[in-house]
Amino acid sequence: MKTDNLEKMLQDKIEDGAKVSPILPGGVKNYLIDIDGTVGEDIPNEEPERMLTAEVYPDALITCNKWYEEGHVICFFTSRTDEHRENTEIWLKKHGFKYHSLLMGKPRGGNYHWIDNHIVKATQYKGKFTDLVDKEVTIQVFDDGQHD
Repeated sequence: MKTDNLEKMLQDKIEDGAKVSPILPGGVKNYLIDIDGTVGEDIPNEEPERMLTAEVYPDALITCNKWYEEGHVICFFTSRTDEHRENTEIWLKKHGFKYHSLLMGKPRGGNYHWIDNHIVKATQYKGKFTDLVDKEVTIQVFDDGQHD
């Protein structure tokens, strides 16, 4: 994992003379990628013995590593618990995934609505992991008083 390069990549951001959360340089994406059912076979937390032998999705491996090599930030964000961290790291390494970080404990059940002060884009995995393409969609947002 190139965490030292990640720290160098983050730029200080100043607003009203005070530091606020750092931002990545333009063009660099911060990918948060699920594991089970997205980059590999869907294994429930209740069957951790299957995590080490889960099938990898080759197109996901190729695409994730390509994004990593292009300089994007790869963070695996999984509903697996901290008890599954060691086996998850072993599985990722065994299959050659390149990544910067691994976040455990994502809420289970799907139907996510992520609220953040940074731009968030969501892409649902539907069986094919490729480079991303532009597509117009309707999304829910906060009412800021400005209507199109």
